[in-house]
Amino acid sequence: MLRIALIYGAIAGTIVIGAMTLGFILDGDEKGAASGQIFGYLIMLAALTLIFVGVKRHRDVNHGGVIKFLPAFLTGLAIAAVAGAFYVTGWELYLAATDHAFIEEYSAAVIEKKKAAGLAGAELDKAIAEMNRMVENYGNPLFRIPITFSEIFPVGLLISLVSAAILRNPKVLPARG
Repeated sequence: MLRIALIYGAIAGTIVIGAMTLGFILDGDEKGAASGQIFGYLIMLAALTLIFVGVKRHRDVNHGGVIKFLPAFLTGLAIAAVAGAFYVTGWELYLAATDHAFIEEYSAAVIEKKKAAGLAGAELDKAIAEMNRMVENYGNPLFRIPITFSEIFPVGLLISLVSAAILRNPKVLPARG
């Protein structure tokens, strides 16, 4: 199981961080943050379908085509955890390469969007103070790394549940002998 988790998790995590980094490089601005988030989660969903492939491989190769829900679910979680670790590592490398400019640019874009929406006075000051706290907190790896991991892992958790539920039935995509 460990070998399958490492292989499929590494591939999934690399796909996600590669696509998202490429998106940041090509897009270059935070004006489309909502569409960027949707695109990011679609990339995660697509890449993390490798959880299904990895669980099926584990079922077919290591369990003779039959697997119970819990071992299938744990295999999926292991793949999701490895993908999450690769995603976090890739994100940290991206931040280091860009001198942690992301959070400053994101904060400025959020504040600009609030100004454009008509926020002013004390409410704007409060929003600016909140974003300044976010920028400060994001500089701390103990704050940033769990947030980054929590972006991808719930998607992997969901796919692990679905994969385990489907693949526990040996009649679904049976192993070829």
